[in-house]
Amino acid sequence: MTHQAAIHPAAVIIGAGDATGGAIARAFAAEGLTACVNRRERNADALEALAEAIRGEGNKARAFPGDARSEEAMIALFDQVESEVGPVEVAVFNIGANVNFPITETSVRVYTKVWEMACLSGFLMGREAARRMGSRGRGTIIFTGATASLRGGSGFAAFSGAKAALRMQAQSMARELGPQGIHVAHVVIDGAIDTDFIKDRHPDFERAKAEELILNPQAIAANYVLLHKQPRSAWTHELDLRPWGEKW
Repeated sequence: MTHQAAIHPAAVIIGAGDATGGAIARAFAAEGLTACVNRRERNADALEALAEAIRGEGNKARAFPGDARSEEAMIALFDQVESEVGPVEVAVFNIGANVNFPITETSVRVYTKVWEMACLSGFLMGREAARRMGSRGRGTIIFTGATASLRGGSGFAAFSGAKAALRMQAQSMARELGPQGIHVAHVVIDGAIDTDFIKDRHPDFERAKAEELILNPQAIAANYVLLHKQPRSAWTHELDLRPWGEKW
């Protein structure tokens, strides 16, 4: 008798780093989905360590290293997940690309690279997810935005331009795909997140963290799961998350 491998619904996390992306992967894995985590090849060891840690918690995960800026890589990733894991029920885009350059010092190379990371990659993930979800009439696509999605700060021309474009892309997709049963959401992360990057740069990190003035990655992830679970009679498209004391 031939036994077929079990099929499990998948959550694809593009940009599954050590903080927010990893927390999102863990949260969806805890909901019974297989967390299919992605980062660039140079981070393959860290990516596999994340997948192994999730499996160690009794949940399912697989690592799929690759360049999210590559059309071929994104097509191959989604094809592989659908054939080897199961139907993609959730796709999350979580690449940051936060850089600060004075406008007169922003090269075409920097501007293009930031756009590729923060916007083009989101388009490729969103398109490939929609292609798979469309035939099933269900699924959730979530894009991680930032304060820069809404307003451009000094020195952030490249980052703000890319994040604002990602926001409009998400809005367009929501209007197109919502009637097809696909929930598209854009999450504005407005504030510093508890990461090593912020810890090294925040002037009073420990106090701010103790007073919950810094976003907790697990709390962010919990909201992503809630978005996925929303009934379609009351879908949220844009959700903003910020600490209670954040100025906005």
